[in-house]
Amino acid sequence: MSSVSISDPGELSEPEQPSFDEFQRQTSLMTSCTLLWKELSDHFTSLEETLLKKTDAIKDKIETLDTETKASLVSLEERETTIENSVAIALQKVEAAVKAAAAAAGAVSCDEKEDNPDVDDSEGLLMKLKSYCVRMDSVGFGAFVCSRKKEIESMRENIPVALAECADPARFVLEAISEVFPVDKRKVCMTDLSWACVLVLESLIPVMVDPILGESRVLVTPSVKKSAKEIAEKWKESLEERGGIENVTPPDVHTFFQHLLTFGIVKEEDLEFYRKLVVGSAWRKQMPKLALALGLSDQMPDMIEELISRGQQVDAVHFIHEVGLVDRFPPVSLLKSFLKDAKKAATAILEDSNHSSRAVHLAARKEQSALKAVIKCIEEYKLEGEFPPENLKKRLEQLEKVKVEKKRPAAAGPANKRTRVSNVGPMPPAKAGRITNAYVSSFPAPPAFVRSPSHTQYPAGYSFPSPVYGHGSRSPPTNPYAAPYSPEATAPPLSPPLSYPGTPPMNYPTAYGGYGNGMPPAYQQAYYR
Repeated sequence: MSSVSISDPGELSEPEQPSFDEFQRQTSLMTSCTLLWKELSDHFTSLEETLLKKTDAIKDKIETLDTETKASLVSLEERETTIENSVAIALQKVEAAVKAAAAAAGAVSCDEKEDNPDVDDSEGLLMKLKSYCVRMDSVGFGAFVCSRKKEIESMRENIPVALAECADPARFVLEAISEVFPVDKRKVCMTDLSWACVLVLESLIPVMVDPILGESRVLVTPSVKKSAKEIAEKWKESLEERGGIENVTPPDVHTFFQHLLTFGIVKEEDLEFYRKLVVGSAWRKQMPKLALALGLSDQMPDMIEELISRGQQVDAVHFIHEVGLVDRFPPVSLLKSFLKDAKKAATAILEDSNHSSRAVHLAARKEQSALKAVIKCIEEYKLEGEFPPENLKKRLEQLEKVKVEKKRPAAAGPANKRTRVSNVGPMPPAKAGRITNAYVSSFPAPPAFVRSPSHTQYPAGYSFPSPVYGHGSRSPPTNPYAAPYSPEATAPPLSPPLSYPGTPPMNYPTAYGGYGNGMPPAYQQAYYR
């Protein structure tokens, strides 16, 4: 058997030395624990801060709700306590209007003498409007307003005063515009009368406000509000017959929006419908304000981006300034982008049409319109410091100068005139082409020059071309990008050359209106267009 040696407990033994690898492992573990602790600590600190912020936000909301609730309760209490006084004041106005209407009915003969709409001054205009309102003659009132577009500012001032004389102003206005809105009932629609509808609807607002609470409450009877809602629904239904939102006219959209705002019948469920109408008629000046009044303030950034994507940067600038989003959408960069797009479009028109006269005209007109819109926008919003308009104005003057030169008639050469035998002055151009026997000059052959088309002998049945030296749109096209225009280059091909005999007769053929008998010829109409 092998013997096993047992160590002596009292004997000292040397401890085992730790290795370097074990030391590195422990160091790495401590580092990992430290990082993990720091990460957890930061996470809990962040959670604590977030909870504190949310707690503060909830407290602020609670305080705001408490304040709004108290204000609403005070407002409701005030409305409840003042409703009797407001109704009493309204009834007094109605009674006064009824008495005035009765008095007006007793003087019908006098009113009939005043039916002539020719009113000299603002006072006479007010009296005329009041006469319609007192008698509740909505048809006559509507016709009178539509006939006074040139006096729109005076009408804007006097219509609210006149409507106050009505027994029921809201119903009176609905009846006055019923011929045009919601559907135009006229058999022949020669002019757009949306401006008159908007004017009357705007003038109704100060008449319907509460005499005590003001604009916070509008006095509209339930029956009138119901009628206004039915009219709005009828207008929406008529859109399908007119081709949808894309084909509705901006003035008609303006009238619809003003109708909603005047009678307070805006619907939250129709906000998307309103947004589409606003974007489709964004170029109209009042659209930004109407959009805010309709409750579309939250959708304004999206509408601005949509306008920019559609190339309506100038319209977008109006919306930007109305809602104060200048920092988010810099106006100057949008205006420069609009000019750049307009220049590209003008160049594309010229390239596609090979610089034809019509293409040159369309390209210049497009660039002119863009320059005018941008210059007006710069001046309206005081952007001269960021975008000086001097260069734009110079370019606009150049285009206007080219346009004026194009309209100026070309100078007539000596071959365009003939001299009377009696030496009393030049004669008008001969009427070549109307008869077979063309005019033969009474003078010997002149020196070499370009023969005027009016002295050209055309064969029988030849259709005489329109002169290229006329006025207006018949003038030679001026292309600012091409060589100077030459009338000779566009003259029609001549017939066989005209011969001039040595001793021509001194009389004129009867085809020239009997000019030899002292009677003036019937001038060709084309030369005087």
